[in-house]
Amino acid sequence: MTVGPDCPVAGAARAAFRWPVRVYYEDTDAGGVVYHANYLRFLERARSEWLRRLGHEQDLLRLEHHVLFAVTRVHMDFLKPARFNDLLEVGVTLMDLGRASLRLAQDVTRAPDALLCRAEVRLACLDDLTFRPRPIPEPLLRGFHA
Repeated sequence: MTVGPDCPVAGAARAAFRWPVRVYYEDTDAGGVVYHANYLRFLERARSEWLRRLGHEQDLLRLEHHVLFAVTRVHMDFLKPARFNDLLEVGVTLMDLGRASLRLAQDVTRAPDALLCRAEVRLACLDDLTFRPRPIPEPLLRGFHA
């Protein structure tokens, strides 16, 4: 089921959830810009905080529902560089919700309106023991619809 805008990757203004991220020296390469792989870390932090905002701690999802979410696909576009000490915002928007997966649009911006990176991320809901796909538990589905 499609739950967000039907464009492949939502822009910064459409993000339903925003999380601040500061660029530290360790995030940068020899040129002083954020190393491309570190954007994945920023996206991961925002997804974790998004789930937390929905009332779902990832460790409790495993303990109480025996599920975990694994990234199965990422498509990223790098548009502008982020630099040391920049204060960024990472957005998360739910695009599609399937029986055992979800698709998110994410973006990284720098104030006032610079879109630095955009991504489409697909997550699979997996059984915590077998790592096989399983349906998203009902309490999570309700939270995603809220």
